[in-house]
Amino acid sequence: MTPDHATIDALLTDKHGELTRRWLADVAASSPMGASSADATREAESLMNGLRSGFQSGADPARMEHSGWGSLRVALEALSKSRAAQGATAGETSHFVLALKKPLFIALQERLAARDPQQLFDAMLTVSTLLDHMAQWTATTYQATREDIIMRQQQELLELSTPVVKLWDGVLAVPMIGTLDSSRTQLVMESLLQRIVETGSEIAIIDITGVPTVDTLVAQHLLKTVTAIRLMGADCIISGVRPQIAQTIVHLGIDLQGIVTKASLADALLLALKKLGYVATRAKA
Repeated sequence: MTPDHATIDALLTDKHGELTRRWLADVAASSPMGASSADATREAESLMNGLRSGFQSGADPARMEHSGWGSLRVALEALSKSRAAQGATAGETSHFVLALKKPLFIALQERLAARDPQQLFDAMLTVSTLLDHMAQWTATTYQATREDIIMRQQQELLELSTPVVKLWDGVLAVPMIGTLDSSRTQLVMESLLQRIVETGSEIAIIDITGVPTVDTLVAQHLLKTVTAIRLMGADCIISGVRPQIAQTIVHLGIDLQGIVTKASLADALLLALKKLGYVATRAKA
């Protein structure tokens, strides 16, 4: 352990409580996220313990990937994920880490200024270097966490926008809303095929009333879905074919031969019931 590492470790041990209180007070005064919650106190304690562990190992403060900083990295990643989930920005999250500089600088100056100015300089440089790398590590982890959250939310929205609805015994429907792309088509296909297996349905209706336009790519996606449904032993009906979409399909020369289409979901359901042997009649008043 180098002299400056030993000095900082001793300071973190002797003034642990005071440093933590000053740190959280500075964060509370300058950050919208504040630092009054039990979570902030727990995060600060975890980071302080990680710092002590790293300095005791003699790890290079400029190399956060060093095994000696392992517990500190874990604490930083937990902080980033927690703040990302709470809606804090990357800047606010990094600020929480960098706010420890001031209390540490003050404590080092009180201990070393009159005794050893060179050691004070070395210790402050070590602290500054380490906390800058901690902030960078936090920002990187925060960004990765936010991307994971966004991807998960996109997946959930896709699932919500493509529900598989049971209209009748043996009849399933998927009301499509918005633009069809490869990933969404794959999700629709997987969900629909799984429901066909679970319910033993014989007919699946794909309603495209909410699809704004049908081009060659969208038509190819629909054809793939219809083919997969037929391979499962079920029939498929496409409903919601509006006049504009019908004209577009004709102009593009898209071949939907062999695929049953209907103008509305109601017409498709009526046809499905007939295929299953049901007869729809209107009761007399």
